[in-house]
Amino acid sequence: MEKSEVKRVLKLALNAGKMLLEYGAETYRVEETINSICINKGLHQVQSFVVPTGIFLNVEYDDEYYSLIHRTTVKRIDLEIISMVNDFSRKLLKDNMSIEDGEKELEKIENAPVFSLSLRLMAGGMAGGFFTLLFGGNVVEFLIAFINSILVVLFTTMASQYKISFFLKNLLGGMVNMAFALVLVKSIGNMVIDIQIDSVIIGSLMPLVPGVAIVNAIRDIISGDFVSGTSRLTEAVLIAVALALGVGTVLQGYIFIVGGSL
Repeated sequence: MEKSEVKRVLKLALNAGKMLLEYGAETYRVEETINSICINKGLHQVQSFVVPTGIFLNVEYDDEYYSLIHRTTVKRIDLEIISMVNDFSRKLLKDNMSIEDGEKELEKIENAPVFSLSLRLMAGGMAGGFFTLLFGGNVVEFLIAFINSILVVLFTTMASQYKISFFLKNLLGGMVNMAFALVLVKSIGNMVIDIQIDSVIIGSLMPLVPGVAIVNAIRDIISGDFVSGTSRLTEAVLIAVALALGVGTVLQGYIFIVGGSL
C-alpha cells in the first residue's frame, strides 16, 4: 500500500471507533474494532488507546509509523448505531471489503435516520410510567408519571441543543422533573385521593438515570481498563448527584415557601 492508502485505513478504523465511542460502546469493543480493521488491511504493530474523551491510534507499515489522535464527546446512547458498526466490522473482515466501500458504508451508518421526537417522548413516558408501577404506584400515579416523563425528556432534548455541561443539564432536568411532578400531583390530587408523589418522582427520573454508563464503567473496570472505567463511573455518579440536587432544590424551595411537608 501507498502512504495515502495507509492513512485512509487509519481514518476508516478511527471513524468506526469514534462512532462506537460517541454512541455509548464499551472501551474494549472500540479498541477491538479499530485493531481488527487495521490488521485486516495489512497494518502491523497496531496500538490503540481509548478513553471516553479520545482515541489514540498508532500503527507500523513498511518500517514507518503512522499516528492519529481524535478528541470525542458522547453524543447520545444509541445501541442501534453500535449494532450497525459491529455488523459493518464483521462484514469488512468476512467479505474483504475495499477501503472505498468501507468509507461509503460508514457514511451511511453515520447519516442513518434517528428515531423521531414523538417516538422518543412516548418511550420516555412509558419508561417513567412503568417504573412508577414497579415502585408501588397506582394507575393514577402511572398516568401522572407518564405525562411528567414526557415533559422531562422533551426538556432535556431541547437542552441538548445548547452547549451546556452534562452536570448542569441533569441538574435542570431534576429541577424540571420535581416542578412538573408538584404541579401535576397538586392539580390532580384535588380530584383524586391517595396520590403518592414519591413514586411519581422516582419513576419520572428513571429515563435520565445513566444506566448504560454505569454498566459500561463496571465492564471496563472488570476488563482492566481502569482509566476509562473510573472516568465513566465518575461521570455516572456526577449525573446522579446532579439529578438529586435538582430534585432536592425544588423540593426544599416548595417546603420553605408553602411550609410543612408534602
